[in-house]
Amino acid sequence: MANLVIIIVSWNVKELLRGCLTSVQTALAADGLDAEVWVVDNASRDGSMQVALVEFPWTAVIASQSNLGFAKANNLALRAMGFVDPLKPERGWTRDLQWPARREVRNKLPDAVLLLNPDTIVQPGALKAMRDFMASRPDVGIVGANLSFGDGSFQHGAYAFPGLWQLAIELLPLPGRLYESRFNGRYPRRLYNAKAPFPIDHPLGAAMMVRAEAIQQAGLLDEAYHMYVEEVDWAKRITEAGWQAYCAPSARIVHLGGQSAGQIKVNSFTNLWRSRQRFYSRYYSGWKYRLARSLVQVGMNRKMKESPEQADVFHAVKEIWQ
Repeated sequence: MANLVIIIVSWNVKELLRGCLTSVQTALAADGLDAEVWVVDNASRDGSMQVALVEFPWTAVIASQSNLGFAKANNLALRAMGFVDPLKPERGWTRDLQWPARREVRNKLPDAVLLLNPDTIVQPGALKAMRDFMASRPDVGIVGANLSFGDGSFQHGAYAFPGLWQLAIELLPLPGRLYESRFNGRYPRRLYNAKAPFPIDHPLGAAMMVRAEAIQQAGLLDEAYHMYVEEVDWAKRITEAGWQAYCAPSARIVHLGGQSAGQIKVNSFTNLWRSRQRFYSRYYSGWKYRLARSLVQVGMNRKMKESPEQADVFHAVKEIWQ
């Protein structure tokens, strides 16, 4: 197996997938990396799987019969590579997995795995920068990238783990200047501009490279997260196991953002807050979780007053956080 395996989970974003795979192909050739690309198709209906199979025959394609979400779909590929979750018994193949005969599952694990969103455009040098930094630091288990939006503007690609301040800034009428501050989990732009890798809590899951040993120690992604916060939880477990997380600013990747989630906006909103509830209840002590729950209740009440036509959605979130 190649030293690096890239996993791309796709759902009804055929054109974006084509652009992503083209950029990955160009970047790998420019960087001279030994890498494989695996595409997990979440039961797309727009021909995404055919794009990967026909136009990019060098990819390995896993076709799910249903939309499994981000965590479970990535885990399908990780298990196919040979990773076993130490926290759960190996479940083997499932009916959701169809493995093309043209690819074999080999026993040797890669050195690292990159989770990459299909709505990304990888710039030449980005993959090499991430891989080289990880290779140079045996204590580093996670490396993130320097992201930008489609128009070239800056996008935060790394964050501190979410806490009470982040909830308060999002849900309460606090000064807007706090949004870009460390209170809201943001790292200052000067760190990105300095080009030197800097320590973080977690990268955005759009481009997240993870060392194989860290996966073996911390386990696979938590499949109870259908969408959102999966990478935050994974990074939390990996760093709690003693590994360091860094952002590599010289690794530049364009992230268009929210393309799959934008297809189901109401479901995306409730999925986000369901995932947040799982994360906060898992990692915060009693009083912190109770305070977080109170903040969410107050915040959703405010949203009901501001947008009464969506009261049912906000009420559903309140129920999740009861």
